[in-house]
Amino acid sequence: MIIKRPPDIKASEITDKSLYLRRREFLRDTALAGLAVAGLGASARAVAGTGEKLGNVKKSLLSSPGEELTPYEDITTYNNFYEFGTNKEDPAANSGKFKPQPWNVRVGGECNKPGSYALEDFIKPHALEERIYRMRCVEAWSMVIPWVGIPLGDVLKRFEPNGNAKYVAFTTVMRPNEMPGQRRAVLEWPYVEGLRMDEAMHPLTILSIGLYGEVLPNQNGAPLRLVVPWKYGFKGIKSIVKVEFTSRQPPTAWNISNSREYGFYSNVNPQVDHPRWSQGKERRIGEFLKRKTLMFNGYADQVASLYAGMDLQKNY
Repeated sequence: MIIKRPPDIKASEITDKSLYLRRREFLRDTALAGLAVAGLGASARAVAGTGEKLGNVKKSLLSSPGEELTPYEDITTYNNFYEFGTNKEDPAANSGKFKPQPWNVRVGGECNKPGSYALEDFIKPHALEERIYRMRCVEAWSMVIPWVGIPLGDVLKRFEPNGNAKYVAFTTVMRPNEMPGQRRAVLEWPYVEGLRMDEAMHPLTILSIGLYGEVLPNQNGAPLRLVVPWKYGFKGIKSIVKVEFTSRQPPTAWNISNSREYGFYSNVNPQVDHPRWSQGKERRIGEFLKRKTLMFNGYADQVASLYAGMDLQKNY
């Protein structure tokens, strides 16, 4: 739910304040009640998360401190994951049948050590870190999420990308029996995304396997998703089953669907409006008023050098 106020919309469309203030209580009570209702176990567990704690997690100095975290119930019940439906509530409601274990990731392309790896082998050599990152969605809403994950660059180095590897591409699992959104031609399935190698190797880029110290819920991309905090949220591909090093810029799902609105880079840039709305401001979930959107989502000091000399109006 995105709460709007004038001059964004007509007064008749404004969410009543009393309903807004009751929203979190309603979400909490609904989730708890669902757990107690026979026959709704799988769906309710998806809303509430598995509750499985992740051990040996260290706090990362690369976090963005000093901001209030978005509540767990908001992160897990209001998100985009079109494989489970196009409404923000659909992923939590429709992901209960999804099975994130066992899981394998296939690595290939321009590297010296391709292969198929069980998730445990894929992430095992690396220490888990908690990183508090801002997430900015292209629809002009945002969150602050305590992700648990590992630096993507550390993982990619293991496969020894060769001199031809200029980009890295990712692919989401294709399971229409478990992911009802894939039964509709909303996007070209499976979902694909990609990064330039220097973006992928940047210390801020992580592969997440959890949030709030728990195993990643189905609706948030279990068991493995990409997090690139200076880019719009749709770059954070979920439920990854394939990683491929490429010499050419790989296709990406939203760019294939609508290249005029969604570019390859998708960096958070308040100076470049989406064709249908401004990107200059955002509404943090749980807040009533909008706030100014920061260049590169507030990570400009760390990542602006990656794009030195580039036209960020053209390379959006």
